[in-house]
Formats: sequence, structure tokens, C-alpha cells
Amino acid sequence: MIAAGVIATSPKQAMHLRLAEIAGRLRALIREHGPAAAAVEDVFYAVNVRTALKLSQVRGVALLTIAEAGLELGEYSPLEIKTSVVGYGRAEKSQVQMMVRSLLQLDCPIESEDAADALAVAICHATRAAVERELAR
Repeated sequence: MIAAGVIATSPKQAMHLRLAEIAGRLRALIREHGPAAAAVEDVFYAVNVRTALKLSQVRGVALLTIAEAGLELGEYSPLEIKTSVVGYGRAEKSQVQMMVRSLLQLDCPIESEDAADALAVAICHATRAAVERELAR
């Protein structure tokens, strides 16, 4: 792990400004760290329609930023991610957080469930990429 965290914006800001801030900060992170690939969680079911729409807008900004940077993209369902990291597709967030910490051999807890989820997506992508490379041999 090189870096992990959460891009938080003010809920008082208009949505278009929040999306622009997220895009700008993602671009800065890509420039700073120079990743070879990116991975995101597939669209998932949400009980609250307004929350689902907002998450979809943020996901769209992330996908656009990744495409602009020319990065390889992996997209995984929550079931695939949890199975890859925990070994069980219906794992709780706390189980994912604990396994991410264990797999990355971190001394301290991950700052948030969202950061742990993002790391789980990265671990899933790295694992899948390694398996695909082996199978291609």
C-alpha cells in the first residue's frame, strides 16, 4: 500500500462543485502516484434512490478521470470483492476491514470503512491481474 484515504466534500456545496472537486483531487492523486491501473466497484443496489443517484454520479466522475488518464480499468461487483478479500461474498464491512488490514500487514486500523472498501477493490484487482498473468503463460 502506498496511500489510502477518502475524498470528502462538503454536503453544503452544490453537487456539480463537489463532483468537480472529486475529479480534481483524483487527477492530482493519479499525477502524484502514477498508477498503472485503477479499479472500481460495479453499480450496486441501494435502498435510498437519492443516495444511489449521487453515488452513480461520483462513480461516473471516477470512470471519466480514469479514462482521461489512460489507465487500465477493472470493475468488480461487491460479491467478487468480498470473495476475493474475505473468502465469503456476504461478509460484513468489519470483516472486510479486518482482512484488508491483515493482508496488507498494517500495524494500525484503516481510518474508515470507505478507505478499507477502496483497498479491498485494489486487492481484488491485483489478485485477478496476477491470476490472469499466470493463466496467460
